[in-house]
Amino acid sequence: MTVSVLVVDDSGFFRKRLTEILTASGQIKVVGVATNGREGVELAESLMPDVITMDYEMPVMDGISAVREIMRKRPTPVLMFSSLTYEGARVTLDALEAGAVDFLPKNFEEIARDTSQLQKILIQRVLDVAGSRPGSRPATTSPKPAVAAPESRRPLATRGSHTASPAHRPEPLAREPVRKPRKTEARHYSVVGIGTSTGGPVALQKVLTALPATFPSPIVLVQHMPASFTPAFAERLNRLCRIEVRQAQDGDVLRPGLALLAPGGKQMMVESRGGQARVRILPGDDRLNYKPSVDVTFGSLARSYPGKTLGLILTGMGADGKEGCRMMKQTGSVVWSQDEKTSVIYGMPMAVAKAGLSDEVLALDEIGARLVEGVR
Repeated sequence: MTVSVLVVDDSGFFRKRLTEILTASGQIKVVGVATNGREGVELAESLMPDVITMDYEMPVMDGISAVREIMRKRPTPVLMFSSLTYEGARVTLDALEAGAVDFLPKNFEEIARDTSQLQKILIQRVLDVAGSRPGSRPATTSPKPAVAAPESRRPLATRGSHTASPAHRPEPLAREPVRKPRKTEARHYSVVGIGTSTGGPVALQKVLTALPATFPSPIVLVQHMPASFTPAFAERLNRLCRIEVRQAQDGDVLRPGLALLAPGGKQMMVESRGGQARVRILPGDDRLNYKPSVDVTFGSLARSYPGKTLGLILTGMGADGKEGCRMMKQTGSVVWSQDEKTSVIYGMPMAVAKAGLSDEVLALDEIGARLVEGVR
């Protein structure tokens, strides 16, 4: 099946270059181009594309406003193009919150070193996004209070979903039915590890804003994200959550009520010595596809806290986290995963669930409350 794409960008050169790359695949047809967000919204309604690529800085209407309008009128998977700067990260996170599915650097040199690799990455990303479920943006969350009541937590935001039209959506992977396990009993965990990729920024926000300031376990977060994005993402989460959230630094000590986000472009491990757990930040290894990698972090948790870890896999492409969860399970730890219906991309959680590693399969809106209930 051919995937139809609408390209929205005020740069004529970028529109032409992107159109050439996508149409060369034979799997993608660019059905229209728009020079600003307003045109993009109008063409999204009339052309009904399977995927929209969107710039964020445009005249008449910017990309974020356009995404909000598209999600309100006709939810469609949106792939944002952004700059890999701190400000670009903040804008991109706003776009993801507005409903965009994923993002790529607008500077093609930051995506790949040669044309053939660039074509492969761009085409595959568009095809992956075409099979996603773009969600409605979460309810506005107020900044965390100076003092939060231990039992209080914010209401979970509701979530919408959309799938590409059956005529154009890529064929789904063959899947075996995933049994939904029964609830695990509430217990103490020395640490909670959460891994995610595509769709993760919004999913993490929904989960973490449900936790009270007195959450009894330390949390480590692994989100596939560029190095320039993770500081802005950690700051955003910290502003919205009652728990403390910050980007991890080498030597950080794990403690209850603190969530440490793995820095982009590097690997994060946890070591327990003398009864105290500390974070180790290591250079990114080019032999590994993901920097940071959920498998690397979860594997270190399995070694440092055998039988005392809760691992949680949220929405994302690929299967990163499956082997780390396997190591956790081998030591007697517990693993939860997000369900298919509420995942933007059901790749990572599907890999864990199909391998029989999930003790619980949960809808996104259930996870925050389940953490409060199940972690003591």
